[in-house]
Amino acid sequence: MTRQEALKRLKVLYVEDEKSLAEMMEHAISRYFSAFRLAADGEEGLEIFQSFRPDLVITDITMPRMDGLEMGQHIHELSPETPLIILSAYSDKEKLLNAIDVGVSKYFIKPFDPEELLEYLGTLATRIATRQTIALRPDYRYDRYHRRLTRKGMPISLTAREQQFLEALLAEPGNFLDTAAIKSLLWPDDEPTDDAVRVFINRLRNKTGRELIRNRAGEGYYIEPE
Repeated sequence: MTRQEALKRLKVLYVEDEKSLAEMMEHAISRYFSAFRLAADGEEGLEIFQSFRPDLVITDITMPRMDGLEMGQHIHELSPETPLIILSAYSDKEKLLNAIDVGVSKYFIKPFDPEELLEYLGTLATRIATRQTIALRPDYRYDRYHRRLTRKGMPISLTAREQQFLEALLAEPGNFLDTAAIKSLLWPDDEPTDDAVRVFINRLRNKTGRELIRNRAGEGYYIEPE
């Protein structure tokens, strides 16, 4: 995968209270990504983060209402894996140490070169793309970005409900879903029977191959990562 291809997978949130700089950055780099959103301060940035769910966040530090480091702390609690990149005029040790505490991946001192930022984002994008593809046993891969399951490179067509179930199983390695949890997740407004759940699982297993989705008595269904 090329750097451009990896960048094109990313959704980016940029938080900056200086309007002219925010617009300049949007003009300079937004075209490289699949989606690019702006926020004027940390409070707005946190609100957009929760609905937009970007792959990475770029932020200034000093902003009204909520600064970048406080916002970064909240984001780190919500999504520890989301990279946070600081663009700031601050260079003193205290600010740098505080940035490390909230999980900052990179710290650029203003003024900075947008090309240098893009080069770093390209490296980061490749790592994120790799993390988005999950290897499953045996011969299966799941691409979180494209929401696509493949076996030996061949795609497996899934319904929306099957997709939802699969992603719930993949939320954490070794994650178990019992019958009650499956009913609540997939039929929140209905009351399906246990037999209906078993029919659903069997149909999905017929599509994927029975070795992908496993069952453990007393615990439920799970997928074992490679």
